[in-house]
Amino acid sequence: MNKLKLLAILFSLLSGNALAAEQWQALPKTAPAPVDNPTTPEKVELGKMLYFDPRISSNGTVSCFSCHNVMEGGDDHRPTSIGVHDQAGGRNAPTVWNAAFHSVQFWDGRAATLEEQAKGPPANPIEMGMTDLDAVAQRIQTIPGYKPYFDKAFGKGENINIDTIAKAIASYERTLITPNTAYDRYVRGDKKAMNAQQLRGMQKFADNGCVACHSGANFNGPSMPVGVGFYQKFPTFTDNSYVTRYGLTDDDGRMASTGKVEDKNMWRVPTLRNLTYTAPYMHTGNVNSLDEAVRLMAKTQLNKSLKERDVADIVAFLGSISGEFPQQTMPRLPATPGGMID
Repeated sequence: MNKLKLLAILFSLLSGNALAAEQWQALPKTAPAPVDNPTTPEKVELGKMLYFDPRISSNGTVSCFSCHNVMEGGDDHRPTSIGVHDQAGGRNAPTVWNAAFHSVQFWDGRAATLEEQAKGPPANPIEMGMTDLDAVAQRIQTIPGYKPYFDKAFGKGENINIDTIAKAIASYERTLITPNTAYDRYVRGDKKAMNAQQLRGMQKFADNGCVACHSGANFNGPSMPVGVGFYQKFPTFTDNSYVTRYGLTDDDGRMASTGKVEDKNMWRVPTLRNLTYTAPYMHTGNVNSLDEAVRLMAKTQLNKSLKERDVADIVAFLGSISGEFPQQTMPRLPATPGGMID
């Protein structure tokens, strides 16, 4: 960074104009892909089909789309999702929109990549209920109409397995980004993209310390190496009514996956994009309004009680980082062979 640019940033901070500081980043218009799974149109087409296909669940009733509705906010608006045989999951379904920009996947970061995440739900007994991942691949192998799509995406041969299934789904998910919000347009130079209340909220978001965790283009923390998550203890301050009212410490967080005491109540920092579409909030899924979520986070993470006008302004700012969504259409799936699903 040259001296003139550094002086300009220091001046903006000293003058109280935090909006001009480099902490504000627009979302990239394409998502990064790993070297061993470059995004191609053929993989995206196949991945979209698999994403919408409920036949990768044991009784043919649950697909990725069931809990992550890309026709709206990328979640299901339930406190916790419903899997096969009407079983309720333990945590709120996070949005799939912009998941490609997370440092790790799942609330507790137990999956390093989208490919690894895609292998989680099918063999989970509550979610999709397949006996194991081999059974998922075998199910797709019994649907003849899928073979030409796998051949186009991965080359001809024995190419239907859990790795190619996961790679295709991840490729589709990397197209699910929302890089043209009012906030993004503002950061890119359109100073009329955000209204006065949204700009006040942006300033208050920074001034109150929200950017300590929710920084970066996806508002989920700094860029991290693949598989290295950005985590935060939640709740940090527990001497308040929110903790008991919403059961915020009932779930051990990352510790449930790692077994490490130091991971108790540690969570991957979630994105704040598209919050206006993804109620209810928190891993508990029992905070119904965005206003209440802002109050809760201020108290439990910053030990602050915000004035109602400040809450309203911050909520308005959060609205500026919602949308625009790329158009989605339902795919045509291959026919089901007779008697395939019990």
